[in-house]
Amino acid sequence: MRRRAAEYRRPVRRRYSLWIWVLLGMFLIAGLVLFVFHHNQHEDRVEQLITERKSRADLVNHEGLNFTKEILSPSSFSRQLSEQMTLAKAYVIIAKEHNNLHLAWELSKRIRSCQLLLSKAAMRGEPITAEEAEPVISSLSYLIFKAQDSHYDIATTIMTMKSHIQALEERANAATVQSTVFGQLVAEALPKSLHCLKLKLTTDWLSKLPLQVLAKENVNSPRVVDNNLYHFCIFSDNVLATSVVVNSTISNADHSKQLVFHIVTNGVNFEAMQAWFLTNDFRGAAVEVQNVEEFSWLNVSYAPVVKQLLDKESRVFYFGGYYEDISVEPKLRNSKYLSLLNHLRFYIPEIYPQLEKIVFLDDDVVVQKDLTQLFSLDLHGNVNGAVETCLESFHRYYKYLNFSNPIISSKFDPQACGWAFGMNVFDLIAWRTANVTARYHFWQEQNADRMLWKLGTLPPALLAFYGLTEPLDRRWHVLGLGYDMNIDDRLIESAAVVHFNGNMKPWLRLGIGRYKPLWKRYINESHPYYGDCVTS
Repeated sequence: MRRRAAEYRRPVRRRYSLWIWVLLGMFLIAGLVLFVFHHNQHEDRVEQLITERKSRADLVNHEGLNFTKEILSPSSFSRQLSEQMTLAKAYVIIAKEHNNLHLAWELSKRIRSCQLLLSKAAMRGEPITAEEAEPVISSLSYLIFKAQDSHYDIATTIMTMKSHIQALEERANAATVQSTVFGQLVAEALPKSLHCLKLKLTTDWLSKLPLQVLAKENVNSPRVVDNNLYHFCIFSDNVLATSVVVNSTISNADHSKQLVFHIVTNGVNFEAMQAWFLTNDFRGAAVEVQNVEEFSWLNVSYAPVVKQLLDKESRVFYFGGYYEDISVEPKLRNSKYLSLLNHLRFYIPEIYPQLEKIVFLDDDVVVQKDLTQLFSLDLHGNVNGAVETCLESFHRYYKYLNFSNPIISSKFDPQACGWAFGMNVFDLIAWRTANVTARYHFWQEQNADRMLWKLGTLPPALLAFYGLTEPLDRRWHVLGLGYDMNIDDRLIESAAVVHFNGNMKPWLRLGIGRYKPLWKRYINESHPYYGDCVTS
């Protein structure tokens, strides 16, 4: 076959080779553009990383600056500014006292500038530079020298500051005493709700003759002298508090019908107490209510304490003005110490001559366990079973008694362990044998001038029951719920009796809220008078 001439042939191969070169050129250009773009992006990332590292390093340096050390350093400008500012504040006070108000205003202005500079330095975490400090230091120094030229010298400054410090201390002490006095007055006052309850119950007693008849029938009940039963005594003028003690004891007892409660109150509250315990159900437990004013044997000729309670000086001491002698703590002037009910605990064998063993309970306790086990405890011939309180050093004998008096120091060990009233088991047979009441009378006569002790009934009890007290397990009686807000919950849960000793009683508004439910759960809220008086 004949081939065509060259000019007539199709240039296929040349056309393909041209397109290939065009495509390669385009790929090269695109690759060059991508290379340049990635190169620039990498450089930006490197610069960004370097910038971040620098900023982190600066932040670390700023956080590493301890401004407290800076302001305490003797060579720092912060220290100089702080000292000058303190001195300037003193001169402000002195200038005002000398009626130089313009100088006081200038000093105050420079003090604010100084405070602003220190605040900025603390915020940015950098020390104050010389350029920042010098203008403030020089202007403040000029004003301080100006104050000194006005005869406000260092000696005047020191004397003025001393007088101000002394005045502030006196005001602080006066405020502390006032606060304590107000707290004591609140603790001693009878809440309106309890006063309302007492009035309603007294009205019931006077208007309902069957209550009086029932009370007379219970007077000669054989249960109140039966030594096969478990006897508890409470001396109180607080109806609601006494009711809580009785309710909590009964609620936690295995056999409530074997319990007998002996309550003694005063003449003002006798009718109300009778009405309450006659109209409420106590699960078969016997309740006897007596009036202390009917104890004719408890008179001046027999009991030295009765004479002291009627003494004019004693009444002035307890009922006189709180500010007459600020050296005496307000709590030592509590008028409850003039109440005969508070001293009846020393006459239990005389009040209950036929009983052999009894448990004494304060009206500010709550019972959480069965207390009948106390009656089977071996007191090893001792009279008083009580929980000791000498885990802390301030509950030893030398904290309660005046050991500078030879009659005390010659007979007692100052490091002897104290114990607590509030939940005590008494062996009345051993009491009568040891004649503890006569011991109590002896020490009351020795303390007629209140030089052996001043506070309450515990100091004479420590003397009268010295060598006659059997220590009980701490879990029988946990104290402090009337003043200590940090008692361990586990200790409270394990306690047979918790004691609200202190001013923060649970029936007062100032009672510690954390512990109030322990007390409130044993209130008879179904009683109509509770709703009328307490909740309203």
